Amino acid sequence: MHHVVPLLPRAYREECEVDGYTIPMKAKVTVNKWALGRDPEYWDEPEIFKPERFENASVDFLGNNFEYILFGSRRRFCPGMSFALENIEYPLAKLLYHFNWKLPKGMNPNNMDMTELLGISGMRKTNIYLTATPFHPLVDG
Repeated sequence: MHHVVPLLPRAYREECEVDGYTIPMKAKVTVNKWALGRDPEYWDEPEIFKPERFENASVDFLGNNFEYILFGSRRRFCPGMSFALENIEYPLAKLLYHFNWKLPKGMNPNNMDMTELLGISGMRKTNIYLTATPFHPLVDG
């Protein structure tokens, strides 16, 4: 939901037509990944964070589905994707396994401010604070 770079610049290699508009060769266009990820034509409740929507779905993050182009697509695909995934998945898995995570006392998930700042990157207006407690599998269950 919060792309690091929500706008993807491109230049057309040949003239084409999109929704009745002629796009000339070498025209510079910007693909709005933020808007594609929130299009209700493709996504059920697009403004709600629902990671489970990708379970058993044909849509992937590899650039084959243009309604979700997290890392770009085809030959302009992000060359650092595999590096990024390795540096995100493993540490995240370790953190999720070794700790129980809770919101600070009195905070309700529905009260979280998910407002984004305007700018070139999709940053959130306020930080999310969590409380981590060690998870002990033999004791905690």
